[in-house]
Amino acid sequence: MNDHQSTGSNPNQSGSRVESDTSAAKRILPDSLMVRQRGPVALLRLSRPTKANAIDQEMIAGIKSFFSAPPEGTRAVIVHGEGRHFSAGADLTAMSENGAAAVLRSSRTAHSALDQVEYGAVPVIAVLHGAVIGGGLELAAAAHIRVAERSAYYALPEGMRGIFVGGGAAVRVPRLIGTARMIDMMLTGRTYKAEEGGPLGFSQYVVDDGQGLAKAIELAERIASNAVLSNFGVVQALPRIARADPQAGLLLESLMVAIAASDEEAKARLHAFLEKRAPKALHSPAAAE
Repeated sequence: MNDHQSTGSNPNQSGSRVESDTSAAKRILPDSLMVRQRGPVALLRLSRPTKANAIDQEMIAGIKSFFSAPPEGTRAVIVHGEGRHFSAGADLTAMSENGAAAVLRSSRTAHSALDQVEYGAVPVIAVLHGAVIGGGLELAAAAHIRVAERSAYYALPEGMRGIFVGGGAAVRVPRLIGTARMIDMMLTGRTYKAEEGGPLGFSQYVVDDGQGLAKAIELAERIASNAVLSNFGVVQALPRIARADPQAGLLLESLMVAIAASDEEAKARLHAFLEKRAPKALHSPAAAE
């Protein structure tokens, strides 16, 4: 498995744990999270490599804080992992020691944090490599686009541990791969490799090891060039439309297109297209590259 941090051209080599918001105040993220700004794209790195980026409560709180108010000017976010793995899952230490009430609160905290990822202000891309297991898969499933390196593999071993998923997998993962496939993974411990996972819905892109971050940056910069309200509609309205009653979904679609089209940025883009000053739609290569 390639280590993202071993690639000399990797743009995530430096970063800061201090994230500035629009006020003079600063929010301090935990040591397990690193932030680097690349123009309108923010890169959030899971930085707990000695624990395979296992997600503990401190990291969850940091993820919620970051996504509730990304750095000013951010129009897309990339989440990636330091070391050999994206994330080997939730840190089970506390769960092994806590009672039902504490575990319940922890699960609801994770739900709140990952809702900020899925329903936050900007599109999110996850770069997956090595282990994408349990809580790591839950975080990845909350992203809008997933780029998997060939080293990535997916697992939900909670059934083997005598527990159950608790960070939103029961809702998000079946949307990607179907309930029957998730049941199989939890009951039998079945894993999927990146090449298998692409067609099944675990990721939209599969790239060579060490190329995931570059691909994600390419996609994020393309996304960041879109109109803000258009991106907002895609990440906020589209998932809700997919789960809504058809008539309610159609109404929401009409409301969203009316709001987006009335924006001055949209009007300028439409005029540029009609006057043949706008680029044509880009040809995209196949998802599996």
